[in-house]
Amino acid sequence: MSGEEAPSPELIKQEEDYLRKVHPTPEDIPGCMKLFDDFLLCNVISSQFRSLYRYGEMATCAPKLEDFKFCMSMKGMHPEEKRDLWIRRRAEWWARRRAGKSSEDVWDVRTEPLEDFPPRKLDPNLQAPRTIE
Repeated sequence: MSGEEAPSPELIKQEEDYLRKVHPTPEDIPGCMKLFDDFLLCNVISSQFRSLYRYGEMATCAPKLEDFKFCMSMKGMHPEEKRDLWIRRRAEWWARRRAGKSSEDVWDVRTEPLEDFPPRKLDPNLQAPRTIE
């Protein structure tokens, strides 16, 4: 996580408020077994192929392992305290994701319309070039 800029406290607060509504009780947060299953599923061949197809690289499962280890480190805590820590961690993750780059960043807003778009109707009397003979 080094090299990542810290998200603003306002973004973290927004995410925390949202997560507290989505996960109102300690039973609503995922358990350690669920996080471990997510880590194992990340490593299966189908997930790796999907990542390779979509992104051109193998899936990185280290963040899922870190989530599992974080969960295990909270095993002896009171359930409400575990919920608060989990919500804080997820809020920071979502805030970093919102503040970071997005796949939508690759698009430039067009200030002028494209030339000759939509295309003009073709003259029905013209012969279209044949590509298959």
